[in-house]
Amino acid sequence: MSDHEMHEAVEAFLSEADNAYDEYEQGYTDADATLRRLETAIEELRTATED
Repeated sequence: MSDHEMHEAVEAFLSEADNAYDEYEQGYTDADATLRRLETAIEELRTATED
């Protein structure tokens, strides 16, 4: 994985995490939904960085 691809994967994860937290703080989602969303984002980051 190139540095550029790693940077893109990390940026995508951070964006998703920020969005999940924002929606939780605004009351749009509950804690369980937010955790599932973060778990998915973590798994996607792991998959992207394993290649």
